[in-house]
Amino acid sequence: MRTIVVALLLCGILPAQTPPKKAQSLKEVLLEQLHTTHDKEEWYVPIDIAVAGLTAEQAKWTDGHGNHSVGQLVNHLAFWNERVLAEMKGEKPAAFSGNNDETFNSFDSKSWAATVSRLDTVMKGIENLVEDADEAKLRASASTIAHVGAHNAYHLGQIIFVRKLQGVWDPKNGVK
Repeated sequence: MRTIVVALLLCGILPAQTPPKKAQSLKEVLLEQLHTTHDKEEWYVPIDIAVAGLTAEQAKWTDGHGNHSVGQLVNHLAFWNERVLAEMKGEKPAAFSGNNDETFNSFDSKSWAATVSRLDTVMKGIENLVEDADEAKLRASASTIAHVGAHNAYHLGQIIFVRKLQGVWDPKNGVK
C-alpha cells in the first residue's frame, strides 16, 4: 500500500502534504483578512486591483437591470467602513437616515478618484487601528472586523462581476 501512495505522490495524483502554517495570532488573522480585500492578492483580487484603471465613466456604468455600478459599490464600502472606523476610534459616526440605498446612490462620477481614495484611506485606517490595538481591544472588535472583511469581499465580487459584464475587466488581473 505504501508503494502505491508513493507512486501516486510522484505522479502528482495525490498532493504532497504541506507543512502546517505557524499558528497566527488574532491580530495576524484580522490583518490578513483586511489586507486580502484591500491591497494584498491572495485568495482573490483585492479592491485596489479591482478598481485600478477604471475611468469615472466606466465607474458609473450599470447594466440597466437595477444592479449597482462599480462607483456605487465603492461608495457604499467607503461609507460603511468609515462608520466602523469611527466606532473603533470611539467617535460618533456621521448621521445616517438608516436608508441603505443612500449609501449606494449618493455616488457622483465626478468624484470617482476621490471615492477610490476615500475607501483606500479608510481601509488603511482600520488596518492601522488593528495593528496598534492590544489583545483586549482586538477581542472586543474581532467580530466587527471579521464582518468588515466579509462585507468587503462580498461587494468586491460584485465589482469584478460588473466590470466583466461591462467588458472592462482584464482576466490577467486574476479572475478569468
